[in-house]
Amino acid sequence: MMLSDVMEDYLKAIYQLQRDHDERIKTSEIAEALDVTSPTVTSMLEKLEDRGLVDREKYRGVTLTDEGETVALEVVRHHRLLEAYLTEHLDYDWSEVHAEADRLEHHISEDFEQRVADALGEPTVDPHGSPIPSADLEPPERPDGKSVTEFSEGDVVVVEEVADRDPEVLSYLANHGVEPGVELEILEVAPFGMVTARSSAGEEDVSLPEGVAHHVRVSPPTEVES
Repeated sequence: MMLSDVMEDYLKAIYQLQRDHDERIKTSEIAEALDVTSPTVTSMLEKLEDRGLVDREKYRGVTLTDEGETVALEVVRHHRLLEAYLTEHLDYDWSEVHAEADRLEHHISEDFEQRVADALGEPTVDPHGSPIPSADLEPPERPDGKSVTEFSEGDVVVVEEVADRDPEVLSYLANHGVEPGVELEILEVAPFGMVTARSSAGEEDVSLPEGVAHHVRVSPPTEVES
């Protein structure tokens, strides 16, 4: 089935929204994610429905069909493998790779994809901590992490995943040692959402405004059995 780049972008966006919300996705949510108008989304959803890639219910939103999910998973696999390759082998900063991978993800062959995966040692996550679908396109397990805003003062957590869409946010986080695998001690949670934390990789405490903190998903550190 030949699909346009835009169709694949829609399927990927719906997949990612479903992973976040675990429910039918509204037209307005897709419009916001892709920065397009709601009528534009409605028109595209009609085309995707005609191809059997989405299931629509009036006033309730859409979900991916099995076929639509398979296409989305392939695009996501391409995207996240490319992000990892660009970071590890071409010295791209992690704040740059999302846009570059967006441009390339539709145009690589399956042979190229596998060569990239082999060169990276079949990674399970991308540079931002997001899971990479396997070669058989089985949906990866959803990470257990929650937004850092859901934890309390005194909690110690480990950064699991950082949203990759905003280069300025990624640069800010990297400059303050907030990256996947890093331990954070929550020092203060202000009433208006500001989180102040101490990173095991940073030299100074870091302030995370609510809009930035929302991009950081963390989990309690794994307890090591004695």
